[in-house]
Amino acid sequence: MKAFKAFNKDMTCRGFQFEEGKEYVEERADLCKSGFHACLAPLDTFRYYEPGSSVFHKVELDEVSPKPPKREDDSKVCAKKIKVGASVSIGEMVKAQFEFVKSNTTTAYTDPKLANAGYRGAANAGDCGAAVSRGSSAVGKNGVAVARGAEVKAKGGLGSILIIAAENNDGSIEDWKAAFVDGETIKADTWYKLMDGELVEA
Repeated sequence: MKAFKAFNKDMTCRGFQFEEGKEYVEERADLCKSGFHACLAPLDTFRYYEPGSSVFHKVELDEVSPKPPKREDDSKVCAKKIKVGASVSIGEMVKAQFEFVKSNTTTAYTDPKLANAGYRGAANAGDCGAAVSRGSSAVGKNGVAVARGAEVKAKGGLGSILIIAAENNDGSIEDWKAAFVDGETIKADTWYKLMDGELVEA
């Protein structure tokens, strides 16, 4: 199973030292207790490690237990085996998130707890949540709001991350910007849009 994992900048996670390209095995996989943890949705990793002080890698998981567990708040999974792949930049994480949402959002995939919305839709999530939309996205404190499309907007509570991508007519990304809601440069609970490469109040 392919996933994404966050680490401290020295490639440690909860005191365990990892290295790129290496494989690791544990005897037991128990979500949030033992085993190797990663997220299927790239930006869910931001809930556990802050983007500015962490590194992110693609990983391959084997013997995931259960397969995978159904969580209401994010896509974290746990496995007995992990192989650490290449590092991923924040920009690549955002692009991978768009692809993840696109591949998992259909007319039959409408669980509101997942906070994903289709074309011109609106997605909302609470504190520490993630909302992804092709319209408007809003989250509470320490969340992640992603909006992609034409004339889209996003807002978040203090400590959240806003990511807005503007599209060309053919659906390709013309420009994108990510920002941290610090309450000063980017205000909390305020709608923002992308203009001339910067986030401005909508």
